[in-house]
Amino acid sequence: MTRAPTMLSTLANAIGFQLVWFAAVIGAANGLSWLGPLAALAFAAAVLTWGGRRREDLSLLAVALPLGFALDTLWVRAGLVVFAAPWPESVAPPWIMAMWLGFALTLNHSLARLRGLPWLAAALGAAGAPLAYLAAARGFGAVQFVGDPLPALLAVSLAWALVVPLLLRVGRIHRTRIGAKVAGR
Repeated sequence: MTRAPTMLSTLANAIGFQLVWFAAVIGAANGLSWLGPLAALAFAAAVLTWGGRRREDLSLLAVALPLGFALDTLWVRAGLVVFAAPWPESVAPPWIMAMWLGFALTLNHSLARLRGLPWLAAALGAAGAPLAYLAAARGFGAVQFVGDPLPALLAVSLAWALVVPLLLRVGRIHRTRIGAKVAGR
């Protein structure tokens, strides 16, 4: 049985994800690429233990992590970005995957209210993701744009405008299935 998120748990989830983001970006930019994955694992342990939506969260992770790996690997292979601390160089590094893990674990918690608002979710994805890439690039040096950053930012914007509502839909489908099982349907 799942429980409704409280304002405190929503805030804790949002702050936890931001801590993962900063640990990943700062770590990668400063030769500590393990810091983001470590923070993401701690965040995941907390959310999966106390978040009350373990099955839904695991379902989202099963979709979000391969999708995130494919997208960020695409940006690298298309010659749009170079990530700090790549390993191996032609794919999305572990610290980027740490951010995907953290983001996926916000969708049933601090971002759950977007579930019924796909256009708002798309708009936030379209604006937020490129800003995150810019911050990682210009503020921390964890991402480097190859040439003009505009093509990369447009690609990221378009992808995230699709990804955020899609992942919220995945979470909704799983919650509906669990609800049907609990109700005995």
